[in-house]
Amino acid sequence: MAAVRLVAPTLLLTAAAASCSSPQNVLDPHGPAAMRIEELWWVLFVMGVTVSIVVAALLLLAIRRGRQRERGTQGREINGHYLVSIGAGLITPAVIFALAIYSYVIGAGVYPPVDEDAGALTVEVTGHQFWWEVRYPQYDLVSANEVVIPVGRRVRFLVTSRDVIHSFWVPQLQGKIDMIPGHTTRQWLQADEPGRYRGQCAEFCGASHALMALWVFAVPEEEFGAWLDARRQPALEPADPDVREGRAVFVAAECHLCHATRGVARPEALGDAGPDLTHLATRETLAAGTLPNTRGNLTAWISDPERIKPGARMPPTVFPPDQLRALLDYLQSLR
Repeated sequence: MAAVRLVAPTLLLTAAAASCSSPQNVLDPHGPAAMRIEELWWVLFVMGVTVSIVVAALLLLAIRRGRQRERGTQGREINGHYLVSIGAGLITPAVIFALAIYSYVIGAGVYPPVDEDAGALTVEVTGHQFWWEVRYPQYDLVSANEVVIPVGRRVRFLVTSRDVIHSFWVPQLQGKIDMIPGHTTRQWLQADEPGRYRGQCAEFCGASHALMALWVFAVPEEEFGAWLDARRQPALEPADPDVREGRAVFVAAECHLCHATRGVARPEALGDAGPDLTHLATRETLAAGTLPNTRGNLTAWISDPERIKPGARMPPTVFPPDQLRALLDYLQSLR
């Protein structure tokens, strides 16, 4: 009973964590790979708790026998060396070996070969400090910080990095995988039900590592097709004079040298140092999940990105009030 009391706080804390509703809860899986990872987690947790209880029980037994020895009330001796030999020399290695095999089997299921279906839907994700470049090469589509996939279909992800090592991780759908400069790593993601799943860079990559998030949206197949058709279109030609003025401000300030905006009638409007802005207004967040995509937050981001996201490679830009209003009108028209 005493051994159980020693382990009970850990059990309670784990149960509380498992019941938490979090967009990055590995114990709330929504895809086949994440379910296998959760299964492995629980098996290792139960084994760890079991070992802790056994060790605590043996510790308490040793304390009790020591006190009995001091009082001269110790009963019949037990061959402790024999028990230690059996436990340490046979049982423990067997358990560890079994867990190693089990972990390997789970890993093989979580990370199956990804070249077995060359025609699978492919998403290329490139890590930058501190945002995500997203490409659908089969559809010539470029986006940033948000990924849309069809429900129930395995999607092949090809991930790499432009600068330092990042790690691509969507806890409710799949395990972590490193993004290494000059090397492409492959992984499958699948969502079994529609939803909005938060991802995170899981490898420290600089001052704003904690502010490098992304969202994966799983939608029905027909909705995914409609999304592809809409996102493949260039930005609409502005009809409103204020919006046209805002586009002129965008080009005059040379924003287009870093941010591509398909539809701007200039060849140099295909910069890739920063996120593609062609459909900026349709995104839920700004700066890789740092801020909700509102007019006020967009103003703050343009004016002083460093204050919001330390280490961001976008310089602060100060516009006269009338130009700033026009620029915001233009950016919010990009749908």
